[in-house]
Amino acid sequence: MTLEEFLEHDVEGYEYVKGELVPMPPPSREHGEISVNVIRYLDAYVYKNKLGRLYTAETTFQVGERIMKPDVAFVAIAQLTGDKTKGFPIPPNLAVEVVSPSDVQSRVAEKALAYLNAGTSLVWVLEPVSQTGTVYRSETDIEMLTRDDTLTGENVVPGFSCPVAHLFQ
Repeated sequence: MTLEEFLEHDVEGYEYVKGELVPMPPPSREHGEISVNVIRYLDAYVYKNKLGRLYTAETTFQVGERIMKPDVAFVAIAQLTGDKTKGFPIPPNLAVEVVSPSDVQSRVAEKALAYLNAGTSLVWVLEPVSQTGTVYRSETDIEMLTRDDTLTGENVVPGFSCPVAHLFQ
């Protein structure tokens, strides 16, 4: 299947990675709760400050030669152009991935780096088992956060901050 064919048909339950359809297992209840918590805290701030929009895993983003569906994505207001009936032909400014039990750590890191290499400025990876977060800014600038730390929007969502522990409640 080509990238264009995937975009035209938007195959449910899959991401497109370098010519291959990669199945996305259905998320667990815990996965959903964490995603909703991210949306709850982040959207209140983004909406109040008119910074852009948040999107859920149903929305597709072109990430280089991939079509990906981050669990939560932020797109800055300046990039909210184009056809609203289709996914984004660009990567999000911020991608949030919640690690599922079926995820392999190397694949999670590969996804984070794919976002960054395609132009995403910031990636948050949330790990439910350890209740930690990993912040990816570049291939060499990666920071681990514990539940006692605070996650910030840095220059992508300026002024946003949230205790990591709140995302796992």
